[in-house]
Order: sequence, then C-alpha cells, then structure tokens
Amino acid sequence: MRREKTGGIRFDVMGQLPVMRRYARSLTRDDTDAEDLVHDALVRAYERRGSFDAERGGAAGGLRGWLLSVLHNVFIDRRRLNAARTRREAQAGELADTVAAPAQEHSLRLAQVRDAFMELPEEQRAALHLVAIEGLGYAEAASALGIPQGTLMSRLSRARAALRAVEDGAGAGRSSRLRIVGGADDPSR
Repeated sequence: MRREKTGGIRFDVMGQLPVMRRYARSLTRDDTDAEDLVHDALVRAYERRGSFDAERGGAAGGLRGWLLSVLHNVFIDRRRLNAARTRREAQAGELADTVAAPAQEHSLRLAQVRDAFMELPEEQRAALHLVAIEGLGYAEAASALGIPQGTLMSRLSRARAALRAVEDGAGAGRSSRLRIVGGADDPSR
C-alpha cells in the first residue's frame, strides 16, 4: 500500500510492515504463512480503509492498532475456515468408511483412483477437477482459480503424473492405462 491521505492523516502502512510481520509470525509460527497473512491483511485493510478512524489512539498508534486488528481478524477468519474444512473432511471420511467395498474389480479400481485423487494436494485436485470433471478449458479453469494458465497446466501435469503413478502401481501387468480426460493423451485438446 502506498501512502494515502485519509481524512487529513497520512496512511503510512509501509512504516507498519515490520510490526505486522512480527505479529503475523507470532500468530502463525511460520514465516511463509506469516507473509501470506500480512498480504491478506493488507488487502483487507485497503478494501476497508474507509473504516479507519485516525482519532482513536492518535495517527500512528491508531493506524498500528487498526492494522494489527485487521491482521488478527484475518488470522481468526483463516483459522475458522481451516477448522470448518477439517470438520467437513473428517465427516466425509467417516461417510466413506461406512461404505462397503465393492466386489467388482472395476469398482475397486475406481475407488483406488478416487482415493488417489482425494490425496492430491488441494491446488492440484482443484485444477484437475475443473478441467477433467467439470470440462472447463484451460483458460477458463485458470481464470476460475485466479492463476496464470501456465500454473494451471503445471498443476494438471503434476496431478496426472501422480494418478498415473498410482495406476501403474495398481495395474502392474495390465495393458490398460488410466486416461485422464483433458490431458496430454486426450487428442481433442
């Protein structure tokens, strides 16, 4: 954020970055997560700069307190989202465990592929889902994820390679290979 005049007071966020980084490291206990947290907090602070009240605590103190409050709220929001995601994944795991394994070989292979898909990192799983399951084109999927198309293609490549490795391990001695729709072995793309 640049320096901006808000209500006659300099909005000097750059001077508050060291304080924000220290607090973020204290909350996250991880340098990378702390940088992400500071970034997200700065974006939120910029979006809500109209709610800054310079008269609470003086100009510099008020800005520092307000920015640290925004940072803390972003941290709490992230923690809540992660807890909700963890609960949903645990509930999905409990539901999956109650389903009896099918006797048919084909269904068993599909279950193995599904499990391998679910174990992919989140960004690879999301990219593969949008392209292979939802049928989005590369540009459309990259736009939906808010990433460059090259990044999307890299994630797709890693996801496909991981699924092929599972298939090669499960199908040793078989001539059939797992075919991922929308991938390098799909001539329509």
